Formats: sequence, C-alpha cells, structure tokens
Amino acid sequence: MSKEHVKISVIGAGAVGASTAFSLTMAGLANELVVVDLNEELSEGETMDLNHGASFINPMTITAGDYAKTANSDIVVITAGAAQKPGESRINLVGRNIKIFESIIPQVTAYSPDAILLVVSNPVDIQSLLSLKLSHFPKERIIGSGTVLDSSRLKYEVARRLDVSPHDVQAYVLGEHGDTSFVSWDLMTIQGIPIETFAEQKGIEFTPALREDIENDVRNAAYEVIQRKGNTSYAIAMSVTRIVKAILKDEHCILPVSTFLEDNNGISNAYLSLPAIVGREGVVQTLNIELKGEEREKFNHSASALQDVIAAHGALA
Repeated sequence: MSKEHVKISVIGAGAVGASTAFSLTMAGLANELVVVDLNEELSEGETMDLNHGASFINPMTITAGDYAKTANSDIVVITAGAAQKPGESRINLVGRNIKIFESIIPQVTAYSPDAILLVVSNPVDIQSLLSLKLSHFPKERIIGSGTVLDSSRLKYEVARRLDVSPHDVQAYVLGEHGDTSFVSWDLMTIQGIPIETFAEQKGIEFTPALREDIENDVRNAAYEVIQRKGNTSYAIAMSVTRIVKAILKDEHCILPVSTFLEDNNGISNAYLSLPAIVGREGVVQTLNIELKGEEREKFNHSASALQDVIAAHGALA
C-alpha cells in the first residue's frame, strides 16, 4: 500500500485491542492510529499512555474518538466483542457478538468504504462471515485473523521439542480458529526438511503420541492462558501486526488467515483458515491445497461445525 499517509483504526480497547494498538505503534507501520471503544475513558486512557512514549517511536498521530474519527482508514482492526469466559468455547460467543457487530460494521464501512477489515473478535470465522454480509465489501477485503496465532503456537511447540528456532519451522494449523482446528502434519517441514527426517537427525522419535501431545498443547493454549491471566492479548496482537504488515508492504506472503471459501476442498460459503497470499488488496489468493485422508476429514468436520452455527443464526444466512 504505497501511499504517503497510512491510517489504521482499532475498534475495541480491551486487552486485545490495547495490546494491538501498542504492537502497531511499536511496529511503526502507520502515520495515524485511532482507537474506538464504547468506554470512551478507556480508549482515551490507552491512547494517552501510548502518546507518552512518543519520543521513543516513529512520528505518528495517536487519538481516541468515535467512528467519525476513523474516516478514511486504510485498515480497520476489529477486536471488540464479548469476552471469552474461562472454559467457554469460541462458538458460544456467537449470539452475543452478532449483536455487537450489527452495530459496529455499518458505522465502520460508512466512514471507510475502501478499507480492509481485519476481524479479530471471536469466534473469528463466524464474525468474519457476518462482517462480509453486513459490509457488502468484496470478500478479499474482509480478513479474519484465523489460525495465524495458532500456527505460531504450533511452531513454538515443535521448535522447543526439536531444539530449533521457531523461525525455521514451516507449519500450519488449519480449519476453524477454535476447537475443531487441526495441525497439517503433511505440510510441516523444518526449512524444507520433512519433520520426521529432521527429528531422526536430532535423535528424536517423532511418534504419534508426540504429535498428539503437540496438537493438544496448541489447541488448549488459549484456555491455559485465560485460566491464568484472564485473557490472551500479546501474541494475538503480534499476529495482527504481522497481517497488517503483509497488507501495507504488499508482501504477497503466505499466512493462514481466515478467508471466504468458494469450492475449496469441497467447502463454500464459509470462512476458514487455509494458506493464503496476503498483500495490498487483502487476500490476493486462497491456495487450493488438496488435503488428503484424515486431514481432509478434519477439515470437513471443522467446516461442518461452523455450518451448523451458521444455520442456527439467521443473521449469517
């Protein structure tokens, strides 16, 4: 996105929104950052706190305000929504968050009709589909944060077991950002080396039990963090910043964001995470990687779980 003035708005100043605002500020990706929250004192407090560090960052304008302040944003990051309670599945949040988005999306799109919407609120796949229907934006401009964070958690868990840098682990969690997500072991490599081959070189037996242990740790990670600190915030903020950077720098990098699927592995009319090329226009292309065997079954199960939720809520039809 080659333009002189880049504006990003963050909707929601809770733990995720505030951490995202901080991460974006430190990354120096924008000239202007706006934070909006129903609790105006909260958004004002967060932006005041950020502005007090102005001498340590690239020059930028950081303000709090209403939706009018977000006008002409290049990217709008939506983190607002009902908080996930300890032990609560992301899908259980649907009813509460639909009503919240029915208020947010029309205002965001009215003031920034050319923006890319990056949906972070959970359940992110459902909220992304809802955003598409409420905004009437092209599908490539509605992106869910998807399993970018899950995949980072996977890289961390694999890396610490194999004693290698997470940067060298190429791996994806696919499907729903939630309980039906799954690890694609078929796509996993260590700098292009098959995972089993690399593990053997390290003298580690990469058993089915070890795989299951890793996958469970990844799937339960958010619940473990929430149980201890009440929310997840830092890593998701870093994930959002990574996606924003890919858009603004027109990187055409591959990230497992949540995108609208049309006959991809037999799935249509749903948002799910698959490797996608991300650039200036949003989702440049969702890769149609043919999943096989058990992974195809898991992907279908993930899609089926979301389709059941879609069918149960008229706003998503």
